[in-house]
Amino acid sequence: MITLDIAIITYKPDGIKRLAANTLPQIPGVKYVISWQAHESAPIPEELQRPDIKIYRFDGIGLSHNRNNSIKYCTSDIIILADDDIFFFTDGINKLREVYENELDTDLITFKSLRHGDTIYPENACKLKAKLPANYNIASIELSFRRATAGWLRACPELGLNSPRFHGGEDEMLLHTAIKRGLNCWFYPITVCKHEHPSTGSKAHLTKGNLLANGCVIALTYPKTVLLRIPIKAWRLHKSKQANFFRALLYLIQGAAGALGVLKRNKEYLY
Repeated sequence: MITLDIAIITYKPDGIKRLAANTLPQIPGVKYVISWQAHESAPIPEELQRPDIKIYRFDGIGLSHNRNNSIKYCTSDIIILADDDIFFFTDGINKLREVYENELDTDLITFKSLRHGDTIYPENACKLKAKLPANYNIASIELSFRRATAGWLRACPELGLNSPRFHGGEDEMLLHTAIKRGLNCWFYPITVCKHEHPSTGSKAHLTKGNLLANGCVIALTYPKTVLLRIPIKAWRLHKSKQANFFRALLYLIQGAAGALGVLKRNKEYLY
């Protein structure tokens, strides 16, 4: 059976306690690789002192740096990205492994999770291209990839929570980069995990950093139509009551204006 690492990120002593309260299923051939940021030298909970769990303390800043640190220590055939409040389904993990075993030319697979909000997924398995299926929005906890061919994938350090300016978008850009660089990427309707809390993109009120990240990602993903997409996005955020239209428009434009600089500074991480 193909081996699999679940690369989990956690933050502060509260994060490791939350992870300890999560029942991580023990599955043959599966390891949990945990990057613990802002650990404050706290002890490792007894529940996490298992042979299939590896914990690495990390002193860097920013979600994306933490994510990349977790990937760095993975050694198995397949890597799944995860957070500390995710509950995993053994059946879903094993079904995902079976797909990778049977589809040897597949480099990256996105899958379903039970998560907050009305997430829309494609009905059937489909190849992912630069233009994703209608209304399909990826979350980092729904990403997996083959280490032998896609192990170089990393989150862009200038995107994501606790980055200096753009608080989000690292998961969308990781997938977009994989597609742009020619990896064979697919969606499979397999439910692997559950996440009960709202993600950054579905928060009731988006912060300035969230809006800047939205604008930056739009410009990086759709450079030819960014001028059309920005006001449409601002209007949709206004309609959903996540942001005032003019405030959203201002910060989306500012985020889009900074996209070229982000791209130039992060060629290692982006397309």
